[in-house]
Amino acid sequence: MTERIVVVGAALFDGARLLAARRSAPPELAGRWELPGGKVEPGETPEAALVRELREELGVEAEAVERVPGEWPLKPPYVLHVWAARLCPGSADPKPLQDHDALRWLGPGEVWDVDWLDQDVAAVRQVEARR
Repeated sequence: MTERIVVVGAALFDGARLLAARRSAPPELAGRWELPGGKVEPGETPEAALVRELREELGVEAEAVERVPGEWPLKPPYVLHVWAARLCPGSADPKPLQDHDALRWLGPGEVWDVDWLDQDVAAVRQVEARR
């Protein structure tokens, strides 16, 4: 059996707004929206990976608040775990630095206004159910 590799996704909130990031690569994902994040490296906790990925991809300092229940399959051997997160006081505003070409803060009535990646839809539904 192949070992699973965890990808952490951030349900990054600013008050009631959720951040969505539009992929710029790879070509088959470009133009679709996702929860920002990335792979957990060997020896790294999911929370530390989330903080590192948000720093690398968005240029922000954030903290993981709590894990959103559930696990969503990605392309094998990857699985998605989502964490609610918030910006640290004094953090810069998010910018699309890596893998993304646009960011959008979505209010409660706007979450489905973007074309989420198929694999993120169920996770976003779970995030929304918990707000």
